[in-house]
Parts: sequence; C-alpha cells; structure tokens
Amino acid sequence: MNSPIRARAGASLPWDELSSRLDHGPSFNAMRGTPYYKHAKYEQFSPGEYARRHAALRAKMQELGLDAIILNGGPSHWSFGGGMLWLTGHWEWHALANYVVFPKEGEPTLVYSMGGTHIEAVRRETAGALSDVRPSRNGRFAEVIVDRLKELGLTHGRIGLTEIDPRHGDYLPVNQYNSLREHLPDAELVFTHGLLHELLSVHSAEELDCIRTAGKLCTNAMEALRDRMRPGVTEYQLRAAAGAAILEGNGDIDFLIIGSTPTADPAMVFGNPRPSWRELQEGDIVLMELAAGYRGYSAQIGQPICLGEPPAWVRRFWDEIAEPGYHRMVEEIYPGNPVDQLRIAGEFFRQKGVQSRPIHCHGIDFVSDGPHVFQDRIEVEPFEEIMKPGMVIMAEPNPITADGRLGMFVGHTFIVTENGRECVDSWPIELTVVKP
Repeated sequence: MNSPIRARAGASLPWDELSSRLDHGPSFNAMRGTPYYKHAKYEQFSPGEYARRHAALRAKMQELGLDAIILNGGPSHWSFGGGMLWLTGHWEWHALANYVVFPKEGEPTLVYSMGGTHIEAVRRETAGALSDVRPSRNGRFAEVIVDRLKELGLTHGRIGLTEIDPRHGDYLPVNQYNSLREHLPDAELVFTHGLLHELLSVHSAEELDCIRTAGKLCTNAMEALRDRMRPGVTEYQLRAAAGAAILEGNGDIDFLIIGSTPTADPAMVFGNPRPSWRELQEGDIVLMELAAGYRGYSAQIGQPICLGEPPAWVRRFWDEIAEPGYHRMVEEIYPGNPVDQLRIAGEFFRQKGVQSRPIHCHGIDFVSDGPHVFQDRIEVEPFEEIMKPGMVIMAEPNPITADGRLGMFVGHTFIVTENGRECVDSWPIELTVVKP
C-alpha cells in the first residue's frame, strides 16, 4: 500500500518520491527536476545574445522609469510569440498568451500555461535563456506574476505591460488585468506601446541567421508547391505540400495564402487566405504568399506560377509590369535610403496604366511590422524612417490589371546590409511555368 503523499498540493516532490506517484494529479502537475526530456536537443542563442537583449530591454525600461515589465507571447500572427519568445526562445499555442516577468534587477521568470510533462519540456527548451519556469496554476497567470513581483519587492513598483497583439492594440485579458489590480493595489501598471518592435527593428547577427534559414524554408515551400501542381490537385493540397516542406526543415508555418484562377477568365488579384477545394486545371495561374518561421523569425515569399503556357497577355503583364516594377522597388533597398523612396518606386504601376494592392512593402521583426509602405503614404516610426543595416524589408508589389481581374503578387524578403541588400531566398525572378 502506498504511503501518504507528504507534499502539499501544488508543491514539487523530490524525484524519488514523485517517480512512483505519477497518477496523483497535483504532484504530477507540479513536477520539477525530473529526468524527462534530458536527451532532447534544442538550438540555443548564445549567452552573449541574451545578455544583449537584456541590456537593450533594461535600457528601455530605464528610459520609461519601469521597475519591471510583463512581456507576453501567444499564437497570434501579429505577435508570433512576441516578447516571451524573444526572451526565452519559446513559442506557445496553449493559451491566448503566456508571460515573462522581467525585472530591472534580478532574473526573469516565464509563467507557462501548463504543468506536468509539458512544463518540463519547456524548461529543457528554454534552459539557455532562463532557469525559472512556473506553471500558471490552471490559467491563474496573474496570481503567479504577483507572487514573483512580491518576491522581487515590487508591490509598490511601476510595472510595464506590453501588447499581446501589437497590430490591433490588444493587451492582456481583462481577468488577468483585474487580478493584477486586485493583488497589487499600490503598484502602477503602465501600458507601453510598440516597445518590442523598436528593440527588434534592427536585428543581431544571430537573429539574421535565423531569418536566412527561414528564407531557405520559403524556397523549399515554393519548390514543393510547384512540384505538386498538376490538373486535379486542389488548392488545399498545395497548402499541404508547402507546409510539409517548412515543417521538414524544423520551421514553423506563419501563413500559407494560396489560390488559383483560370487565365481564360481570371478573378483573383491576390492568393486565397483560405485555400479551397478547387481543383487545378490547365491554363490556371496560382497566386500565393507564404511565410515560414524559424525559431520565431520569419521570412515571406510569393510569385505567380502558371499551369501550362499562359496567354500572351499574361506573359506580357509579367514582362512589362510585374517584373520591372518589382526590380524598381528592390533597387531602393539599401542603407541610408529613406523608406519613402519605396513608395515613390511604386508609382511605376499607375504610370504604366495599371493599378496595385494598396501596400507595396513592409518591415519584418518577427513577422510583418513597420515600416509600412503604401501606394499613397508611408507609416513609419522615427527610428525606421531611414533604412539601416540589420533591418528586414519585405518587398511585395502586387500589380493588378486595369480592369481589376488579375493581380501578380511578387514578394521576397531582404536584409539591409552594410553595402546594399541580401535576398534570403533563392527562388528565380521569372514567370514560372509548370507543364501539365
């Protein structure tokens, strides 16, 4: 007969006791220090890279007068792991967001949604970044955050909150905020804005290597999509082929936008965000925008592929409009050049008597972010008005015929270098034709 469990519910048991008590839920969920996943292998950023990130964040906290900051990350496209990923290397899908408590002085703490074997795996994965990973106690993230802030002596501190979704301006859920307010009545909670993007606008050498790998995964996805194209294959099967190529390279799928339309009766200016059951036919053109992530850093790609030789007017649109317009834009990507020059380059399409999607270019930190270059304006922060080495620019002009029936998205990801630019994929700039 088993002896009573001596640890209180929620407290970790020594491994020699826990190993025979795995069917006791509270002990299982509170496990720590087990041998589980000790053979797993994860790539880690260098200690110097994490020290750089900590120093940059603490300098910003000093500027804002913050004693601690709560960074978060979840599966939202617009965050793609956010500050949590940047500080820990972990990307999460189990919750709207998980959180990192980052103090002005002291060690950071990751508050992770799950307990049990899930959190033990995350501890192994993030071992190069931090040592304190705590479970959320079944979604009571804020209570765990409060416990850590009390340990740090910051119950009267000025605590920063970052966005969960910076594109839409969403912060932590109201229940978590209310819990912080209730348990920290003497603290000042400060909603910061765009803080992480500023810290990621210019990437480090280690981050740029991840973006280069993501670019290779984009090439692999394009090749897989092209090789799968034939009459009778559905759009969603193209999506499966592209996605498998990304996963095979240990990457993450950010998005796979894929659509098809007959060139004899075109009705598509941009790929389909929801690839459908439509079966490909000879004479189709496939439009896409694909985004692959690697360790949180993403690259994007897209270029039309024809199933069978296209009509002369389609090839002429590529030769006279899409390709030269793309090159004009790319030629403006270099250090010291104002971002507004990308907008000016996009005037080419109206000058040629055609039109385009509103957006021509954007930056990438983890995923799509500023600067944003539109046909009629730019949206930039002061620190990104001039292109700098280490910035990442997605040039994605999408010219559209004058009648609005067919578009050609042409997009590739570039690193701004000391002397110019570097495309991170190797897909050729040509109108690709697949024999049916």
